[in-house]
Amino acid sequence: IWATKFRNFNQRRVRMVDIQTISIAVASAGVFVAAIYYVLQIRHQNRMRQTDLVMKLYVQFSSLEFQKLWEEILKREAKDLDDYRHKYGTAELWSVGLFFEGIGILLKRKLIDIELVDDMFTTPIKWTWLKIKDIVLEARKVRNQPEIVEWFEYLYNEMKKREQKLQYSTA
Repeated sequence: IWATKFRNFNQRRVRMVDIQTISIAVASAGVFVAAIYYVLQIRHQNRMRQTDLVMKLYVQFSSLEFQKLWEEILKREAKDLDDYRHKYGTAELWSVGLFFEGIGILLKRKLIDIELVDDMFTTPIKWTWLKIKDIVLEARKVRNQPEIVEWFEYLYNEMKKREQKLQYSTA
């Protein structure tokens, strides 16, 4: 009789352990699935934030006011910084330069993806930097401020690196 009771007790205990084990496994799986879902949501939110940020930049870039400034800067010719300053003033130049400077800062801090920047701004970045580079470099020397639109230059250099990497990978 005692053996039968002991066997029944052990069988109930095994069933309880099985139920506990199963409930722990289910709870653990639930926590794991929730964690995966959370990570995916965070990634999605980051992509949405980056897309929204780039679209806001694009709206500013494509505004009539900015396009007029940009077009003027691309058309201008000057021998040096003094000549440029005398003919045109520098406010518009710095305004456009600072727009691209902001994109460079965002890229450096990894707040926007270089692929998005590349898709939306490659040509304007190249054209603008190549157009104002000599004036910027001279302004840095004259004012002894090497940080003048340094993040615009960084942006240009990163775009060139990306372009070279893409050319190398397709060759």
